[in-house]
Amino acid sequence: MRTRSGRGASRGRELSGTEQPSAERYGTRRTVNGRWLVLGKDGRLTAYARTDEGLLRWTEARPGGPAWAGPDFFPVPHLTHLSVVQGADTYVHFLGRRAVGGKGVPPVTDIVHAIQYQTGRPVTEWRSLGNPHADPEKAPRLGVPAVAVSASGRVHVFVRNAGGGVMLRREAPGGKWERWHDLRGSGVHDGLAALAHTSGRVELLAGAERNAMWWRQHEPDGELRREPNMPVRMAPGTASVIETGPGRATYYWTDPEAGGIVAHRLGGWLVPLGGAPAAEPVTVLRAVLDGYDCTVLAHRDVAGQVMLAACGTENEQSGVWWSQTGEYSETAPALAVDALGRVVLAVLGRDGSLRVARQSGEPGLSMTPSVPV
Repeated sequence: MRTRSGRGASRGRELSGTEQPSAERYGTRRTVNGRWLVLGKDGRLTAYARTDEGLLRWTEARPGGPAWAGPDFFPVPHLTHLSVVQGADTYVHFLGRRAVGGKGVPPVTDIVHAIQYQTGRPVTEWRSLGNPHADPEKAPRLGVPAVAVSASGRVHVFVRNAGGGVMLRREAPGGKWERWHDLRGSGVHDGLAALAHTSGRVELLAGAERNAMWWRQHEPDGELRREPNMPVRMAPGTASVIETGPGRATYYWTDPEAGGIVAHRLGGWLVPLGGAPAAEPVTVLRAVLDGYDCTVLAHRDVAGQVMLAACGTENEQSGVWWSQTGEYSETAPALAVDALGRVVLAVLGRDGSLRVARQSGEPGLSMTPSVPV
């Protein structure tokens, strides 16, 4: 069983004001997949970044800010990718792809998992989930993990295998891990989009060369079943997803021909949203704006500037207008709602520092200038 105390945890090390991390010291900031700005049960926000040597974490000093503590540094060597997801219980899960190289031999590649149970608390030790490939020639071709946590707290890890299909490993009800399960598929690109609905059901979208493949559970914590392919094309690595209604998911990705973002719900048409995004997923958040249920979207353009837009949830067809924020980020931006109900935008600046902008008191989605943390 998983323990909440975090025994065997990595406590990290808080850096003093004269010992602030730098790109030179800890390596260039790297993209963290998933939602890297999260709201804890105590109302405090936490932001995460990955460096060449490990994980950085900033934590709000009190709900609603503006002061932050950190960064705390957690050494995690040899990670090539890191995905972050928060479960309904507010636990934050980290799924990494690790590759330990050797001269003249293929790198030893596996998937590793760690948890943060509470805001500001230690991160558990990193445990290996292994690799579905026993063949040392195939193992290094394992893809980037995507993760979803069901309402019961069971972690579902999806990854592209060496043959272009999708593999699943998930927790059993007692907390142990089931074996790797082959979901099949073919020609799958990295950039899987996984979602856990509030009902507990999990679904997954995977883009391929000519179409997209889709799996879903028909009951909470049930088996994932392959559904008919979607006749759509997605730019590799650009898909994201959010629940926009009871049991309904809206997917977003970049059209490889037009170059703009599109929105799609099962049974509906593709809705063009425009924009000229970088080759990464658009960041999506549901928030209440002026009393209305809205979807907030953010992405980097090809120059690295962060663009922001909002629309009524499931009403993208009425039009989406992108606004320049004046912020530049070295990685995909993050969005969250803070303890006071304000939309918060987080970016990693060109100097590697975390910068945070919050929704102002003006109507609509008006943001204050960002401040360094």
